[in-house]
Amino acid sequence: MFENQQRDDVEALMKADAEFRRLYQHHKELDSKVHDAEIGVLPIDDMTLTGMKKEKLHAKERLQRMWDEHRLRVVN
Repeated sequence: MFENQQRDDVEALMKADAEFRRLYQHHKELDSKVHDAEIGVLPIDDMTLTGMKKEKLHAKERLQRMWDEHRLRVVN
């Protein structure tokens, strides 16, 4: 996530915004768990995996909105 953004910019936003930082870390944790479940390292049922994927997507969408709002503030 945010691979196309400057690492320093993302880190600065994480330092400045506790909610962004918390959500970013939560997304990373979900991403890791989903990956582990998909390769069979984390044994969970399909329903739980689907729920984790939805939660991860919602976190990503919220992070993107927060990032976009931040970039608008910086530009203006």
